[in-house]
Amino acid sequence: MIRGALLAFAALSAAACAPEDRRTEIDVQRFFGECGAVYGRSTDISKAEGECGIVTTLFNGFRARNRDLKVDVNVVAWPGYAQLAAQIAAGDPPDLVTMHQGVMSDYASRGLLEPMEAILAQAGIRPEKFTAAARRGVTKNGRIYGLPWDTVGGLFHINTKLFEQAGLMRGGKPVLPSSAEELLAHARKFKQATGKPYLIQSQVNDPATHVRNFYTYMLAQDAVMFPDQDHIRLRTPEAKRVVELLRQLNEERLSSRNQDNPAAIASFINGEGGVFPTGTWMIGAFEQDAQTPGRPLYQGYAVLPYPRLWGRQAGFVDGHAWVMPKRERTPDQRAAIARLLRFMAQHNFDWTRTGHLPAFEAVVNSAAFKALPHRQDIAPLAQTGSPLPGYVRRQGPIEGIVGEELGAAVSGQKPVDRALADAERRVNELLSYMP
Repeated sequence: MIRGALLAFAALSAAACAPEDRRTEIDVQRFFGECGAVYGRSTDISKAEGECGIVTTLFNGFRARNRDLKVDVNVVAWPGYAQLAAQIAAGDPPDLVTMHQGVMSDYASRGLLEPMEAILAQAGIRPEKFTAAARRGVTKNGRIYGLPWDTVGGLFHINTKLFEQAGLMRGGKPVLPSSAEELLAHARKFKQATGKPYLIQSQVNDPATHVRNFYTYMLAQDAVMFPDQDHIRLRTPEAKRVVELLRQLNEERLSSRNQDNPAAIASFINGEGGVFPTGTWMIGAFEQDAQTPGRPLYQGYAVLPYPRLWGRQAGFVDGHAWVMPKRERTPDQRAAIARLLRFMAQHNFDWTRTGHLPAFEAVVNSAAFKALPHRQDIAPLAQTGSPLPGYVRRQGPIEGIVGEELGAAVSGQKPVDRALADAERRVNELLSYMP
């Protein structure tokens, strides 16, 4: 017992004599996964791959270059908003958080985020240098509430071998339709030539699929879906023509049906259809297959923004951003956050290797970005892409409601007019309960 007591006393004495850590401390909370086993000590960003690998390596690199700061990074399970809400309720939120730009409206409208014009200026970051899509994404009611990190949205991922078989290639490039009528003509020609559906779609348990298509072509027609923060407007000619087209594609079996997202991904990789309208985040995986001899996509993959079918060229987009929950911070902490934001902005190109579009116009126009596979082809989305208006709250639940009703219309379970009316009523009921 005496020996144990002496050991305990020695341990306490050692702790008492340990030097106090006087470094300025900031807390960062992020999603994008946990991969410390692979990248826990990596600081070579050129060798990092994937969202988790790249963001982990960036934080490692920042710490290595800024040893006078203590940067604690907490990795949360995607998307982490329940945990953030609990932290805010407890009065102890992190200093910097990853957040989807579409979610920022909920927090900003309740005064839970700090407007960031001042700290961006302190970091030497000028919002006019953001891409048009990125700036729209972080601007809520006229204020900038985040450092945009990327733009993500839907693209046409194309099997060019099957397009060639269907006579839909010209000069080595896929030929995309320029109207709804031409889309149907191309899809019918494709199916007759290949025996496969023109579109591969994830229509089961994936409301984002129909919403991504629907919002894109509503934006293209300049339809006012949200006349104010409390209402959605869906019983319109613009909405009806989009949904009727999607329904006709299904009725004629010009699109795959009864597939969830993993099944749709597998179908596209295995060459079972022509176009998979899905996100920027799939470019890396599909390109890897396109570079693998023996795979159905080998040397047969292209990716382009959604074609213009009505009105103007448009694309519904979202994105990730770094935001500051409102809390008290010392001047030293603000200076530390500014240094971190400046570092992340300087490495925006490295993040674009994930497949997401850059947040900065200079990166979009850089030779390094253009040298990445397919990036020149998708770069226009950084200009034409649009999120929902910044005052629209509860965008996630709205997506669920609208996607469910669109799915019922496209599959034939409901008449189009009824589905749009039901979606409008349900969303308006949701918004009516918002404070």
